[in-house]
Amino acid sequence: MKKIIVLGAGLVGKAMAIDLASHFDVTSADINEQSLAEISKHGIKTQKLDFSNLQLLASTILPFDLVVGAVPGFMGLQTVKTVIEAKKNMVDISFFPEDPFQLDELAKKKNVTVVTDCGVAPGMGNIILGYHHKRMKINTYECLVGGLPVVREWPFEYKAVFSPIDVIEEYIRPARYVQNSAMIVKEALSDPELIHFDGVGTLESWNSDGLRSLIKTMPNIPNMIEKTLRYPGCIEYLRVMREAGFFSYGEMDVRGVKVRPIDVTAKLLFPKWKLKPGEEEFTVMRIKMMGEENGKAKTYQYNLLDKTEKSTGTLSMARTTGYTCTAAVHLVMNGHYSRKGISPPEFLGEEEDHFKFVINYLKERGVIYSVTSSD
Repeated sequence: MKKIIVLGAGLVGKAMAIDLASHFDVTSADINEQSLAEISKHGIKTQKLDFSNLQLLASTILPFDLVVGAVPGFMGLQTVKTVIEAKKNMVDISFFPEDPFQLDELAKKKNVTVVTDCGVAPGMGNIILGYHHKRMKINTYECLVGGLPVVREWPFEYKAVFSPIDVIEEYIRPARYVQNSAMIVKEALSDPELIHFDGVGTLESWNSDGLRSLIKTMPNIPNMIEKTLRYPGCIEYLRVMREAGFFSYGEMDVRGVKVRPIDVTAKLLFPKWKLKPGEEEFTVMRIKMMGEENGKAKTYQYNLLDKTEKSTGTLSMARTTGYTCTAAVHLVMNGHYSRKGISPPEFLGEEEDHFKFVINYLKERGVIYSVTSSD
C-alpha cells in the first residue's frame, strides 16, 4: 500500500488523514501531542515532528510516496521547498503568502509534482475556473466565499478552524483583483457589500487577496475578483482593531519585553474563535463566470452551502477544504495528474476527467456544488 504523510494534525489535517486512510497507509505528523492523540483514535499512525527543524523534516518524509501539507501559512514556503528538495510529490493547503512559482524551476529540476493552494478558495474555485477557461472565453470571474458559525455569538460572530494568524492575514494583506485587464490593489476589508444567500440570509462581502495564482495564470480574463464573506457588522470592528495596531507584526516594548501585537492578538482571539464541542458551522461559496461559449453569451454560477457533518462532527471548512485536497492526492498518487513543477489548482481543473473526478469525489462525501447556466 502506498504511503502518505500529512504534515499538520489540526482540524483540516485530521479530516484529510481520516479520509485518505481508507485507501493509503497514512501517517499524521505534528508537534501538538493532543492533536496526534485525537487522530490516533482513528487507527492512524502518528509522529511528533517540529516542522521548523528542516533537516528532521527532510529525513522524516523520505519513506513516503507523497506529502500532504497542512501547516500554518508562515511555514508553508519553506516546508514545500524542503519537500521538493527531498524529491517527493506534494499536495499543499498551507496558503503561504509568497509566490509559489518561485519554486517551479526547482520542482521541475527534481522531477516532482506539487499542487499548491488546493483547498476550497483558493482551490475548488480555481479548479472550476480552470475547467471553464479551457472551454469558453471568460470576461468576468467572481468568487464570494466564507466560513461561519451557525450561531452568531457576540462579540465576534466568527469562529476559526485554522491558525488565527492565517485568519488575521486576510484582514491585513492588501487585496489584489483585476479590473479592465489592470491589476488593482486595495486594502483588505474594502468595498463592503451586503449580499443575500439562500439558506443563510444576508452576509457582508469585502475585498480579500484570494485570487493569488490566477492573476498570473489567467492574464486574458479582464475582470476577476475574490471577496470574503462574514456576518454584517464584522468589518467595522476589524478595521478598528487593524487601525489601532492589534494586527501589527512590528515589535514593541512592553515593560521591557519585546512583543509583536499580532502574537498577543492571536493569543487572545483564539479561545474566543474556537468552536465549542458540538457547535456547528457552515461554508458558503458563490462562483460566477460570464463570457462567450460557442460564439454566444454564457453565464455559469456554482453555489455551495455545506454544513458540519453531524454524524462525525467533521467541520464544513475541514470537509470543503480537506476533501478538495484529498481528491487531488488521489489524482497524483494514481498517476492521472503528473505535470511536473508547481501546479496551482486551475491547472488541475483543465482536463475534463480531472474536473469530473474532483466534483464526484466531493459529492460522494456530501460536498455538493450546484451549477446553473444561462445565455
